[in-house]
Amino acid sequence: MKKYLKHAGADVSASIVVLLVALPLCLGIALGSGAPLFSGIIAGVVGGIVIGALSGSQLSVSGPAAGLTVIVATAITKLQVYEAFLLAVVIGGLLQVILGFLKAGVIGDYVPNAVIKGMLAAIGLILILKQFPHLIGYDTDFEGDESFIQSNDQNTFTAMFEAIKYITPTALVIGVLSILLMIFWESKFIKTKKSLKLFPGALMVVLVGTIVNEYLRLSGSSYALEQKHLVTLPVAESAGAFFSFFTFPDIQFLKNPDVWMSGITLAIVASLETLLAIEAADKLDPLKRVTPTNRELKAQGIGNMVSGMIGGLPLTSVVVRTSANISAGAKSKMSTILHGSMMLLCVMFVPMILNKIPLCSLAAVLIFTGYKLAKVSLFKEFYVKGWNQFIPFVATIIAILFTDLLIGILVGICVALFFLIRSNFRSAVMVVNDDHNYLIRFRKDVSFLNKPIVKKKLEEVPKNSFVIIDAERADFIDKDVIEEVNNFLCHAHLKKIRVEVKTGQNKSTKNIFSIPQITEE
Repeated sequence: MKKYLKHAGADVSASIVVLLVALPLCLGIALGSGAPLFSGIIAGVVGGIVIGALSGSQLSVSGPAAGLTVIVATAITKLQVYEAFLLAVVIGGLLQVILGFLKAGVIGDYVPNAVIKGMLAAIGLILILKQFPHLIGYDTDFEGDESFIQSNDQNTFTAMFEAIKYITPTALVIGVLSILLMIFWESKFIKTKKSLKLFPGALMVVLVGTIVNEYLRLSGSSYALEQKHLVTLPVAESAGAFFSFFTFPDIQFLKNPDVWMSGITLAIVASLETLLAIEAADKLDPLKRVTPTNRELKAQGIGNMVSGMIGGLPLTSVVVRTSANISAGAKSKMSTILHGSMMLLCVMFVPMILNKIPLCSLAAVLIFTGYKLAKVSLFKEFYVKGWNQFIPFVATIIAILFTDLLIGILVGICVALFFLIRSNFRSAVMVVNDDHNYLIRFRKDVSFLNKPIVKKKLEEVPKNSFVIIDAERADFIDKDVIEEVNNFLCHAHLKKIRVEVKTGQNKSTKNIFSIPQITEE
């Protein structure tokens, strides 16, 4: 407990920022999923308190994820009854706990660094592109939407051009002012003031935006923002009305095979997204702490079971809230737990106040978060590393922008594998010659992909040459390649080629070239 109290100031400050970012995202994802609005809030609270307490990650934040929106919407439509969908969420959570015990968390370790960084940059760009319409007062699309093709048949780019046609002047002014405030709050002047350092810039932005709009509203100005441009939390008139927002799964749907299929789908996709987000969180962590992935799967599974039990959406670790948490200076998991606790208290006691917050102010916070994830310096860093790092990085970004997170990651991994195979292909076989003296050296793993080049080089050896075939440094040589070398050994004497073979003591390559070396007819 002492280590958490040590960073209490930073964690409280960061938790407020995460709360402000999470509220509209939780509501927006619930709206986009076709679920009750309050289900997003339930998921946000459970993600903060339950998963925050159980997780081994110090900085990751869990909640309803945009990447699950389509899956959730499809499942709700197919099952028709929301209580049946909640049962699928519980089943999905149970399966995640089992995956944790089966040590499936190791999957995340196989994703290349270039792909993870590409994912972070892509999410940053998506935040900037998707929040731009909200910044200027075009709020037709729900908060938290990350899909390229939107439900209104527009895409990320056409929505931006459409938004310019419907600029809301007050939202534009508040939005621009909010971004300028965020930039100012990152300046050296603020960082040198201890009294202001712990005061979150995002909170200042929200306060200024709310005060400006309330002033316009109370003065009767026609420029005051309408409710559709503000946060819209469900408001309960009494304790009974508040508890009516909670829904419970119905076990009579256990016999429905669609419930089980939905649960399995949610478990697989939520687990993959969580493992990717955890990898990203560890990359962003200034202290470079490593999260135990199997424990994370168990924590996510328990969180999903609790969320499904009380009417919430499925949960994953989410990059946007995590990056906002880290950017705000969080030091420990207390920030995550506090944000969940404050969300619960806010929706219970002060939803009317939160409903006065302009969406354009929150959009400015998210755009600034996106900028931090997709800085130009990150692109320069990977460009300097070379094409084998830069191209998978860029491919991941482009694929995520135009598809979704998981497809983009798979594309990035495939591109990275191509460069890995290409690199291994080039370095596995080395051929050098001096006049009629040839050295053919096999290194590392020589696969069947190397067969054409080996065959070509052996055929090009002229008459009366001396050839050394060196396999001492090879860990593995494919049988197709061995066959080509043995064929060469068998017929080398016909061209008066003398051959020396070195295979070393490696068990996998020792005595693989078994054809007798005949050097004279």
